[in-house]
Amino acid sequence: ISGSALIGAAIGAIVFGLLSNMGRKKFYGIDVTLLTIGAILQAFVSNPLELVLIRLLLGIGVGADYVLSPMIMAEHSNAKDRGKIIALGFGLFWGFGATTAALLYLALSAINLSPDLIWRIVLASGAIPAASVIYLRRKIPETARFLGRVKGDIPTLKNVVKEVTGQEVMISKDLKDYNSFSYYFSKYWRKFLAACILWFLFDIVAYSGILFGPSLIAKSLGINSGVFQLYIEAIFTIPGGLIALSLIDRVGRKPLQIIGFIGMALSLFSFSLYKDFAGLYFSPLIAFAIYGMNNFSSQVGPGSVSASGMLGVELSPTKVRGFIQSLTVASGRIGAALTSFVFPALFNAYGESFAVGFLGSVALVSAIITLLFIPETKSKPLEEASGETLLEEERIIK
Repeated sequence: ISGSALIGAAIGAIVFGLLSNMGRKKFYGIDVTLLTIGAILQAFVSNPLELVLIRLLLGIGVGADYVLSPMIMAEHSNAKDRGKIIALGFGLFWGFGATTAALLYLALSAINLSPDLIWRIVLASGAIPAASVIYLRRKIPETARFLGRVKGDIPTLKNVVKEVTGQEVMISKDLKDYNSFSYYFSKYWRKFLAACILWFLFDIVAYSGILFGPSLIAKSLGINSGVFQLYIEAIFTIPGGLIALSLIDRVGRKPLQIIGFIGMALSLFSFSLYKDFAGLYFSPLIAFAIYGMNNFSSQVGPGSVSASGMLGVELSPTKVRGFIQSLTVASGRIGAALTSFVFPALFNAYGESFAVGFLGSVALVSAIITLLFIPETKSKPLEEASGETLLEEERIIK
């Protein structure tokens, strides 16, 4: 059932990534409309097949949003604040959403509602934030970068820049990008591939953590998974997101991601060794702290960079941005879907310590890939960050 939403997200990402060159604004709002419909319908399913199909629809909306929102945020942002804007929308608020869901679950459990009713209400509650932004998304202006570099509509571009920034821009020449997709792929394929691999590997580690954390550590602590998740989000994930928000435009994306992946690797290796050697002295509280530091490191680094969609939108030129972003999103969703097979298989074949240590190795490899193949993009106009450098007077939003 959970895999259907991930498969839907991969489908939604590819479809809306391809459609995005017909207009960013044109499809913005359709994503959250699908989310709203899917979330509400989940409350009324009568069998598992219906839930699978509805979560597939929900996932398509999620995938579409993962492509459109970071791209629109990036194309409307200036170089100084672009990182924190994307990290806020797709990094920090993910933690707030998870915390809210956990609180709702605990509140409904406290008033003794039936478990069947609780999960329906919790899943359907996702329609509230989605529905609340449909109108606003339909009213947002088209991005100036799309208008200039893809559509070549200079008059509308000037109006949008004035509306968004309050500044007049003097552009007299054609800004449309006449380069082919193959030109950009042949020139930048290494960083495009690295961005896809990093989201894929991150989701393998992150979603596997969800499998062993609540099921193993929460049980040892004698608390249910909802309480466990609430503690993790409040103590580790949200503070990590706040730190990322404050540093991402000062320290940079690349250092934060490397530090975050190394922190995850050290936490996972520590958990693996501690589980092996603690024996009778195994403390669930120490295991909780180690697991929490893994989540903290995740949110400080790749959870606010790769998994917020930042690499896909910042490293790809405007003309191919939607498609590259769709590939990175789909890669992440495939990685997340694989965790339901990879981690249990490793766990059953080699034991918990080996499986967790393997995840630490994946995080360490991800840090190395970031170091070798991902360029720094902080404080650079989007055209320069993506390798689509224009003359100073031709830049659309500085």
